[in-house]
Amino acid sequence: MTGPLPDPFAGRPDWAPLPPRPIEVVPASGRVELRGRRVLVGLPGLGWRGDLRADERVVQGSRTYVPIIPEHEWYRAETDQVEVFAPLIPVERVWVETIGTRSAAATAPREPGIRLVSLDGPSHREPTPVIDADAVTGRRVVHVADSTEHRDLRAVTETYSGADGDICVRVTPEVEWYRWAWRGQAPTTLEVPVHLLWVE
Repeated sequence: MTGPLPDPFAGRPDWAPLPPRPIEVVPASGRVELRGRRVLVGLPGLGWRGDLRADERVVQGSRTYVPIIPEHEWYRAETDQVEVFAPLIPVERVWVETIGTRSAAATAPREPGIRLVSLDGPSHREPTPVIDADAVTGRRVVHVADSTEHRDLRAVTETYSGADGDICVRVTPEVEWYRWAWRGQAPTTLEVPVHLLWVE
């Protein structure tokens, strides 16, 4: 027999789940709800900082500000009902992460090499299959099961061989990931096969 072997999955697009919808970053100055949302702060041409959450806009005089809280402090404030410090950032320096729509590029193979972006505003990559990521521990991940996206998860392991022989990663809800840091309380985890998991 000569020639390549036939692809057993050709013509079966339902074999693997579609990737999750990507994150789109929009200015906080628009009509978007802010309380509890993930945000990026920064300046065009300078850079951006993430892993932050926002509270509702505050108007002082003629300026609008957004209270910004580091994500671990936001989770602590929400779960333990404690006050945390939230500096006020001018609204024009805040961008909000929203769930976008799936594009045709999301299902196309990734091109290797450098990806150039504009410094006019923060950018975000398309979801990356965990199997293609170099490291995943501590990263935000999305678990897609039965076309449902489970977000606000963190990977707590790298890839490993599970009991059934699947290549897996253990994940935990993000609130438990942060509780692990501030209380030392080990999180509950779920073993997820890598073909159902994307880095956000």
